[in-house]
This record gives sequence, C-alpha cells and structure tokens, in this order.
Amino acid sequence: MAAGAGLLGAGLLGAAAPGGVRIRPDFEMMVPVPGGRVYVRVNGDLKGPRPPIVMLHGGPGSSHWYFLNATALADERAVILYDQLDSGRSEAPGDAANWVVPRFVAELESVRAALGVARWHVLGASWGATVALEYAARRPRELAGLVLQSPLVSTAAWLADARALKDAMPAGVRELLDKCDVAGAAPQADCDAATAAFYARHVRMAEPTADIAAYKSALPRSFSDDIYHHMWGRAEFTASGTLKDYDGRALLKRLDGRRTLFVAGQHDEARPGTVAGFARDVPGGADFAEIADAAHSVMNDNPEAYLAVLRGWLLGLD
Repeated sequence: MAAGAGLLGAGLLGAAAPGGVRIRPDFEMMVPVPGGRVYVRVNGDLKGPRPPIVMLHGGPGSSHWYFLNATALADERAVILYDQLDSGRSEAPGDAANWVVPRFVAELESVRAALGVARWHVLGASWGATVALEYAARRPRELAGLVLQSPLVSTAAWLADARALKDAMPAGVRELLDKCDVAGAAPQADCDAATAAFYARHVRMAEPTADIAAYKSALPRSFSDDIYHHMWGRAEFTASGTLKDYDGRALLKRLDGRRTLFVAGQHDEARPGTVAGFARDVPGGADFAEIADAAHSVMNDNPEAYLAVLRGWLLGLD
C-alpha cells in the first residue's frame, strides 16, 4: 500500500505475539568481515520456508541485546542478530578507519554470505537503519523486505526533530540543554541530569526486563562511546562526528515501496511525522506504523505492539 493509505494500526495492536523471547541463541559464530570478525547469533531455522530476518543495532556503538525481544519471531522464521565491529561480542580493533558507512554495509553483506542466505528481510533501528537503507539501495536482489525503524535518514532532519523536541521540554531543562551544547558551559552533573530527562521522554521509556538486563550486563561491550563520539557526537541532539553531514534521502528513490516499512515510536526522537514523510518519499509510497507508548527504543518500550506489526507485515510479504 502507498504510504498515504498504508498507515498500519500499530497503536491498536497490543496483543502478545505468539512464541517467547529466546535469550540463548540456537547457534552462534564469528564471521570474518572487512576489518575483523563480528559476532552473529541465530534463532530458528535458516532453511525454513520463510526468509529470515536480520536486525541491525543502532548507536553507532550499541549492540544486539536491544533486539532480544524480537527472537519471539523465531517460531515463524529465523532471526539473525549480530554486533557491528567494535561493538558487543564482536572483535574490537579500535581502528577509526573502520567506522565508515561503506564498511558497515560490506559487513552486513559478509554476514549474509557466511550464513548462506539467498534473500532476507533487513531491519535496521536508528543508525542501523542508515546501514539498512544503504544496503537496500545497493543490493535489492538479496532483499525480501526492508524495515527502517526510527531511522537516521538525514542528519539535518534528525537535528530539526531534536530542536523541536528540546523546545517542548520544560523551560529549565531546555535552557540547560542549550547551555550544555557548549563544553564546560555548565556543570557536567547538571548536563547529565538534563540529558537524562530528554532521554526518558524520547529515547527509552521503559527498563529492559530482568533477563534481558542480565544478558546485556554480561556483554563485553553493551555500548561503545568511542564509536558514538567519533561518528555522531556527545549526545543525541547534537552532531559533531563524521555523520554530521549525512544525507541518505536520495536513496529513498531507489527503494521498492511495496516491500518497505517505516516505523516510529509515538514519542520517538525520530518524530513520527518526519518518518512518515520519508515513507511518502519512496516511489509508490512505503508503509508506515506508529507504535503507541514507545519512544526511540521501540522494541524495548512496547515489544508486543511492535512485534504484532512486524508479524503481520512480514507474513504479508511471504
């Protein structure tokens, strides 16, 4: 359906998805990629009748733990999670030469080839959606479907959303956030508190479940500040790193709207109106779903509603 008519009723879909979260993988491996080796885990049957789905974490510098709730989909298709180089359980050479978009795209293709997957669904969240978008524009033959959740499509658009959301914060918090954009202009503890207030409203609204939190805490790296600061900057609403001028909007014209879904949380820092606009920019229009009671960490904040949307949409493509 076109984006104008393709609004999925995410806010109304709150029933628990069949199956359960699988904290442990069915198998795991280290895959050689440009620059090193990355950790890959799989739940479900890669040889099953439905194309598997691979999920790309955000950050840059986060890890695959964010997607553990999505392993509930493994009762229908294989679910592939992996850590990008220098993140999570992957090798960490710490070489900034690896922290460029084309290498992350090549990394994803290396994972597909190592698993022997002919075609797969690709889901990217936040920065992971940047890599997914770049991959989809370049390798349409391998793509069964594309999900761009809370995507970084354009840094300029991202910062415009951030500015609007900052302006809507309480005056004291807003003024402090603006002051904290200049290093040393305010006490760091005050800046941290103001940033936490913004994040609680627009980045993550709920804490992970106890089993996912335990899994996260056992990772060698659940978040890499080095990659984040190098590629993005000091906080979500400022950009000073290598992505500060990123603009992938032209790539939207190379997508197949019939096989593309955009997702945003109701309170997402990637504002739903902006994300829906990206869906409309895809030729023929792509689908769009707004997930109620969720911020940027949609899979964490409202996994039941998100998984219900994903199940229905993926089965419609199969």
